This record gives sequence, C-alpha cells and structure tokens, in this order.
Amino acid sequence: MTSAYINPFDFDKLKEECGVFGVVGVKDASNFVALGLHALQHRGQEAGGIVSHDANLGFNSARRFGYVRDNFTSKSVMKTLPGPIAIGHVRYSTTGSKSAAIRDVQPFFGEFAMGGAAIAHNGNITNADDLRRELIERGSIFQSSSDSECIIHLMARSLQRNIPERMEDALRRVEGAFSVVAMTRTKLIGVRDPLGVRPLVLGKIGDGWALSSETCALDIIGAEFVREIKPGEMVVIQNSGVESHFPFKPQNSRFCIFEHVYFSRPDSIIGGHSVYETRRQIGVELAKESPVAADLVCPVPDSGTPAAIGFSQESGIPYAMGIIRNQYMGRTFIEPTEQIRNMGVRLKLNVNRALIKDRRIILVDDSVVRGTTSRKIKEMILDAGAKEVHFRIASPPTAWPCFYGVDTPQREKLLAATMSEEEMREHLSVNSLKFISLDGLYRAVGETNGRNPKKPQYCDACFSGEYPVSPSDMIKKGFMLKAAE
Repeated sequence: MTSAYINPFDFDKLKEECGVFGVVGVKDASNFVALGLHALQHRGQEAGGIVSHDANLGFNSARRFGYVRDNFTSKSVMKTLPGPIAIGHVRYSTTGSKSAAIRDVQPFFGEFAMGGAAIAHNGNITNADDLRRELIERGSIFQSSSDSECIIHLMARSLQRNIPERMEDALRRVEGAFSVVAMTRTKLIGVRDPLGVRPLVLGKIGDGWALSSETCALDIIGAEFVREIKPGEMVVIQNSGVESHFPFKPQNSRFCIFEHVYFSRPDSIIGGHSVYETRRQIGVELAKESPVAADLVCPVPDSGTPAAIGFSQESGIPYAMGIIRNQYMGRTFIEPTEQIRNMGVRLKLNVNRALIKDRRIILVDDSVVRGTTSRKIKEMILDAGAKEVHFRIASPPTAWPCFYGVDTPQREKLLAATMSEEEMREHLSVNSLKFISLDGLYRAVGETNGRNPKKPQYCDACFSGEYPVSPSDMIKKGFMLKAAE
C-alpha cells in the first residue's frame, strides 16, 4: 500500500507539463511509443496512456497511473495494443481535477462519422472554460475535467469532411499553447500552436515516422531527427509521406524559454542548440554577471548541474558534488510516518560533508519558486559546517504564473512576486543571492544582444509578466495582468 506523499523538493519545483509521442509505419508501434514515453517521463509522472490501431482489431487503448516503466513494459499489456500506428501521452495535470481520475488520462478518443481518432495534447487552452460552457450548452457530454477534451468535442461538431480538416477547424477556436499528436486509422497528425510555445519534433525510423515532444525520445527508439514542426504547422503523415499545412494566421514565434532552463532533458536539441550546452552557457553568463569569492561551486542536483559547470569554468572556482541526490526516491513513499515527513528534503538530497566543512559554497539551482526547498538546502549546507552559502539561480526571478501548460502556484505564493532580490536573500538567510538577468538568459540561448523588449523571441511570461496570449479564463476569475509601463 502506498501513500501519495509528495517530497517537499518536488513541491517547490515547477511541474513539467506533459509529453506526447507517436509512431506510424512500424510493426508493433505501441512498443516504440512506450519507449518514447519512458524518455519523456521527466515531463509528467502522474499517469500515461497509449492508443493504437490494428486493421483487424481496431482501436485499442491502455491508460494507467504512475510511471511508464511500471505500466507499459509487461507483455500482457503491450499485446493488447497491436498495430502499425500508435500515440501516447505522459501527464502532469495543469488543468482540471488533481484527483485520481483515470478519465483524465490521455490520449482521448472519439468516434466520428468518418472513423475514430485519438489525440494527445501538451499545453494549456486558456479559453477552455468558455469553450466547455458553450459545448455543454449545445449538448456535449464531457467525460473528463481536462481542457484537452474540448478539442475532441469541437471536432465532433465540425462540418469538415475529414479528421485533419476537423482538427484544423477545432484548433482555430482554441486559444493558448498546444502541441498535439493525433491519429486516425492510418494517419499520424502533429500540430503546433501559431506561437510555437510548446515543442514538437519529427523523426524518421526505417520506413516509418515519429512525432515527439523532444529529440531525446527519438534517440531511444533509434529514430533520425528530421526537423522541428514549425509554429502554426500541421503535418499529416501516412504511407505516402508527410504533408505539411499552415492553417493558422502566421505570428512571430514565442517558444517557451523555460524549456531551455529546466523542462527539456539536457540531451535534447532545441532550435539546433544542445540543451546541455545552453544550460552550461547560462552558468557562464551568471558567473559574469554575479561573481563572488568562494571555495566551491556545487549544483543543486540534477537540474542545476550544467549551469554549475559553466559557472565553475567561467569563474575558475572548483566544481564539486557537494549535494548527492538519492536516485531511487520517487514521488511516493511507503507509508511515511510523521518523523519521516519531517525529514523533508533529506529524503532526496544529502550533503557531502567531507567537501563542505569550512568551505565557502556557491549553490547553483535552476529556479526559486516558493523558496521552501532553498531554505532547507541552505540549512543542510550550514549543518555540514559550511562557512558561507551563496545562491546563484540559473533563471530570472519567477514572479508570474504560467498559463500555457506549466503547473505554477498562484502569484501570491511565488516568492519573487512579493519580495525584492534582497528581501529574498534575507528570507532565505544566505550570504548572497543572485539571479541571472533576462538579458543574460537570452544571451545564453543565442540572442547575442539580449532580450529585445519590443519583440521578445521567446515566451518569458513567468519572468516578465508579458503574456503572448491573453489568459482569458483566468482574467475572468480575477487574475490581474501586469500594468503597462
């Protein structure tokens, strides 16, 4: 028996949205999808699902709570998902109910007059409340609390002649961010929103094709990376090849910059750039902007590691693994007692005392959200005998919530929304605290002149408060946008 105990280390991190993967034109496609989802597990650990199609057995699906490795590795499950086409999804809920409801696990499936279709969605629909209300008033019956189900109902009400055209019709009604992987009996479909906020890439495997949230999932199945799906593009893939359409009004790309900082795996490629190298360069920029005299540079594992390496290389201060992560600590813990709960971060992280004692330590982390974990880590470092503790953060202060597929706290619970940098330093009780500037972050991702305030190249709303798509549902609930300067 397990308890849904969430380690405080996880509670104080932004949650990783979702991951999507699809394959067509290969034998036992669902096995490839399971491998792809395993590589994308960092994007969602709550649940996963796979839908496949076989000419003789039709559509089949399996949806489970927990990790891919625990649910989609047994022969008994995978043999129920036959066929040469399949799609899958790993989930961390950003909208809808947080309760355990299997009906919220994607992919979603719908049976239309011209045949069935399944969809898996990464992102967030910012006008989902309005769409849902309208659809229910017109007779739609929803089975889940997910915003993604709106797409299926919009497709059902479309008068277009085939599934891809119905999907285009439906997505024109949708606001927000979306990367969608969908399938019919014979076609694999991929779509990105016009701003390209969420990632989606195309790969080739033998005579077949793959769509994935990240390139690292193509690597695990031995697929060749072909290209990124462009913002506002729809690809329809079948035996005859890949067809490309651009059904939406063109807009300037606003890819999520936090993919570079934290969400994507470091072995993925984004926009032709290695995620690992970008994060290392963030550390370089951070060392240039905020130098400090110290004895060791230590990452807060694992997401702070590349930036810590870059900081060390630029500053000349030795790099060391001053904090060790327990790799076997999952998101659940067997019947934790109150004493174990109070151990908090120590369940996941432990200080390498032999290195830390009597040293001035620079801790490099990817972000500070609520600040609770940072305080606990600082206390662990001081308990180990450190003389000084300096925090260097590889992202600007997270002062605004994300409404495009990332689970962020309400704004008043974000430390940077209510405190200045100095106030945060005092709150954390550290010797110094510095965040990389927004210009520095842009330089690290390849924009040599920093951020152009008149034409930002990325979605950086969680730092700047400038939302490229109006979060209309949240505004109606009372959310206040940043005042114009």
